[in-house]
Amino acid sequence: MSKKKVFIAIDTNEVSKAKKIIRDTQSNKIKVGYKFGLQFFYSKDGRKFLSNLKNKTTFLDLKLNDIPNTVSEAMKSLKNLKISYLTVHLSSGLDALKLLKKESKNIKIVGVTTLTSLNDKDLKEIGYNKNVNNLVVHQAKLAKKAKLDAIVCSGHEIKSVRRVFDKEIITPGIKMKNTKNDQKRSMRPSEAFAAGSDWLVIGRSITKGNIKKNIQNLLEILED
Repeated sequence: MSKKKVFIAIDTNEVSKAKKIIRDTQSNKIKVGYKFGLQFFYSKDGRKFLSNLKNKTTFLDLKLNDIPNTVSEAMKSLKNLKISYLTVHLSSGLDALKLLKKESKNIKIVGVTTLTSLNDKDLKEIGYNKNVNNLVVHQAKLAKKAKLDAIVCSGHEIKSVRRVFDKEIITPGIKMKNTKNDQKRSMRPSEAFAAGSDWLVIGRSITKGNIKKNIQNLLEILED
């Protein structure tokens, strides 16, 4: 049986904290990767740290969103980082997505659907006339058309997305406890895997407090 796969979100701007998170989340019971977002990448020493990080599955979550030439050139500037996955907003459009995929080489291009901080009311305020589930399915079809390697969607849309997208699904908004934060479409780890997710993204539930204990709690949850 294959190991469950989890990206730990390195949501800090301090290299020392990033090193501790990586050190304290090592496990031979699950496959662990590391997600680096805007906060870490834009920090003083973030890019340098990433350029020296070896033998890790790395997920660079920059959510590129621009015209085709700009997103393509941005990706080229990241080649020295040896990243495994790179995110792009599907709202960048088909031309940008196809160009990014064409020039990605060994980097897996991940299409970002609708953020987990948004719900139907938020979409209406922005100007969309679809509900979250229908919009995410529409976006998943675009990702398939662009031949992207993976998409990001919340656990609530996984089953619908699986009907139209057969590659990797990465699921953020994962909570191990009933805590309130800025994510409106959240789900428990076991539920997301049961729905068909390939990778979970877990941040604060692991990195806040005793990291080693939190990882052990996650393993116990997944073994139930």
